[in-house]
Amino acid sequence: MVQASFMFGAKAMTNNAENGGGGRGSRWRLAAWGLAALLLLLPAVAMQFTTEVNWDEEDFIFASVLIGTVGGIYELTVRMARNWAYRGGVAASLAAAVLIAWATGAVGMIGSEGNPYNFLFYGAILVALGGAIAARFRPAGMAIAMIAAAIAHAAVAIGGLSADLRGAVVSMVFAGLWLLAAALFRKASRDRMFADAAPAA
Repeated sequence: MVQASFMFGAKAMTNNAENGGGGRGSRWRLAAWGLAALLLLLPAVAMQFTTEVNWDEEDFIFASVLIGTVGGIYELTVRMARNWAYRGGVAASLAAAVLIAWATGAVGMIGSEGNPYNFLFYGAILVALGGAIAARFRPAGMAIAMIAAAIAHAAVAIGGLSADLRGAVVSMVFAGLWLLAAALFRKASRDRMFADAAPAA
């Protein structure tokens, strides 16, 4: 149902947005999947040179599923939404979600990765996802959802200031990614409104 809703919302963009070019889109998608493969290779290479990186089979499976899911969602976005700002908004929001999950699980944002307070940061991801579904993945609603996610993330970071000042300040950077996604979705919404208002040729 979620995937169907995403396809419906993204499909609306194809009728109103400017196309960036199929060849250019293909190159960007190849680069994105190449980067995903590189991210999976980095821990394996690092393990050959340092004992600080010690991934087991479960870690690689988790990373593969996470990166593969994110890549699949973005691939669907590229195929269904032709507006570059909408694509950028999806990319920024996915980057925020992945980096939050990665940082929280690997090192922790507030204190160490074992600090249960870090799980509250997942709330921002849930806010973004829930808002996107409620908006049926339309750009105007997506912009609002990303702003709500930024506020939720910032609230959790501020709450952790007394426990870990440095971690709380650094974690605020992720709120900026949510805001970037919101700005891009807002741009996509305006592009769509202008396209709808334009007289037929």
